[in-house]
Amino acid sequence: MSHTTNPRGFRNLGLSASLLSLIDRLGFHTPTPIQEAAIPVASTGRDIVGIAQTGTGKTLAFGLPMAMRLHKGEFGVVLAPTRELAIQIEETFHKLEVKTALLIGGAPMGKQVGQLRARPTVIIATPGRLLDHMNQKTVDLRRTSIVVLDEADRMLDMGFAPTIRKILDATPAQRQTMMFSATMPKEIAQLAEQYLRKPKQVEVAPPGTPVELIEQELLVVAKDEKPALLNSLLEKHKGSVLVFARTRHGARKIAKSIRAQGHTAAEIHSDRTLAQRKAALHGFKTGMHRVLVATDIAARGIDVKDISLVLNYDVPENPEDYLHRIGRTGRAGASGRAITIATPEQHGDVRDIEKLLRSKIPLARTTKPLPPKLEGSRPFPARNARRNGLSRKFASSAQSR
Repeated sequence: MSHTTNPRGFRNLGLSASLLSLIDRLGFHTPTPIQEAAIPVASTGRDIVGIAQTGTGKTLAFGLPMAMRLHKGEFGVVLAPTRELAIQIEETFHKLEVKTALLIGGAPMGKQVGQLRARPTVIIATPGRLLDHMNQKTVDLRRTSIVVLDEADRMLDMGFAPTIRKILDATPAQRQTMMFSATMPKEIAQLAEQYLRKPKQVEVAPPGTPVELIEQELLVVAKDEKPALLNSLLEKHKGSVLVFARTRHGARKIAKSIRAQGHTAAEIHSDRTLAQRKAALHGFKTGMHRVLVATDIAARGIDVKDISLVLNYDVPENPEDYLHRIGRTGRAGASGRAITIATPEQHGDVRDIEKLLRSKIPLARTTKPLPPKLEGSRPFPARNARRNGLSRKFASSAQSR
C-alpha cells in the first residue's frame, strides 16, 4: 500500500530510544500507514480497534508498543486464529528481542508449560490451546497488562467467540486491549463495545478494500477445464505461486496434480501435522517448493516475501476470505497479482466478493498461450453464452465489465 514517506520514520511515533535503535538495526525505516496511525495511540496505553488489510504491518503496529510498555512482572497476550499466524507473530517478537511463549495446537503441552514457567513477556496463542492451559491451570492471566486480538474477524468466523470471551473475562478489567481486523462485521463491533474502554478506531483502508498494488483477474471456465487451466497458468507465470483450495481433499488432489506436471509443490491443510505444515511453509519460503497449495486455514498465516501469484483455484466460501487470500501477495508496498478461477455456476459467489470489494474483479482478456479449449475464460457476448458453457446471467454481467 503506497503512503507518504515520513522523513523521520519511526522517530515521530513516541517509541523509546532503545527500540528505535533496534528498529534501525533491523532495517525498518519507514512505518506503514497502520503503524503510523496505531503506534502513537497504543504507546499511551489506550485501547484500539485497528482496521487494515493483511500484509500492511499490523504485527509491528501492536508489537512495538507492547515491547516498550510491558514492565517486569507484567505480560501481554496475543491471540491469533491459526497456528501459522501465531508462529509468524512470534518470529516478529523474537526480532524485537522479546521473550515469548507459543501456545498452539499440534505442539507438545509439556514444552509449552516449560515456556510459561520461564515467565515470558508475551504469550502468543491460538484461542483453543490457551483455553486448554487455563483449564489445566498451567497459565494464570490475572497479571495480563495487554491483550491483542489479531485477525479478530477470522477468529469469530472460526467460532472462537465464546473462547475469546472466556479468555478476556480471565484478564484484569484495567488491561489495555487492541483489536486488529481486516473487516468490521457487527460481531466485532459488539465485542469491542463489551470489552474495550473508549477505543480509538484506527482505519487506514475502508473494510473490504483490497491492497491497491494487487492486480486482480477473473477467469471463468467449466469445472472440467480447471486442471488444464491451472497447468497453463503455472507455465505462464514464473516465480512462487500460492494456490488456494476450498477443502483439504481438494488441496491434496491439486498438489498431486501439480507435482505430476513437474512442478515442486507442498501443501498446508488441517490433515497435515504441525511439523508437516512448518516444513511445507519453510520449503516455500526458501524456494525448495515453487508452489504451495493451501486451504483457508493458511490464508492469514503465510507471510512470505515476493509471492508472484495468488491463484484461487476454488472461489472461497466466505467473501472475506478472498481479501485474506489475495493479501498474501502485494505485501509491504510491493506489487502483486491474484487470479481467481470460477465456474459459470459461481456467479453468485463472485458477486458477493465484488459487493465486499465495492468494485468488479476484471474479467481476464486472455490471449495465447492458453489452450484453445479454454476459450471459456475469455470475455464474449451474451448470445454466445450457451455455446461457451456460461450461464446467461454470468455472461451478460461479464460483457458489461
